[in-house]
Amino acid sequence: MSCTIEKILTDAKTLLERLREHDAAAESLVDQSAALHRRVAAMREAGTALPDQHQEDAPDVKDMAKYKPHILLSQENTQIRDLQQENRELWVSLEEHQDALELIMSKYRKQMLQLMVAKKAVDAEPVLKAHQSHSALENKELRELLSISSESLHVRKENSVDAASQPIK
Repeated sequence: MSCTIEKILTDAKTLLERLREHDAAAESLVDQSAALHRRVAAMREAGTALPDQHQEDAPDVKDMAKYKPHILLSQENTQIRDLQQENRELWVSLEEHQDALELIMSKYRKQMLQLMVAKKAVDAEPVLKAHQSHSALENKELRELLSISSESLHVRKENSVDAASQPIK
């Protein structure tokens, strides 16, 4: 099995395109989440402002008030499910990004190793050690980014669970 530099570069370009597509999808999900948040805020305002807006319709408001908690809970449950689905999609996207990044880095390392072997340079050993230390630093940075992303998503998840468990005022 022959692994050419052109093939590696083509694979890297393909993976880069996929990463861009996933990035665009993630941006879209963030925008959708912001829109959903605005809708939730508007619903909350509408739910709390309703009795103040229609003082002359007091009997109708009282009838609606007994149904309002159920309607609000139903809406919030739907929104929570939507947010959970979005969270799952973001996790899948994050995992795909990580897999693609790992693949790119492993191909890069293999390519660099092949170039080193092909040249049979006298100073190949110091360069190889430098490359290995560079790779170790890259891996460390990638792990840090992964932990930051994981912590951020974990905090978001906790916040959404906390918000869902708070009683409606």
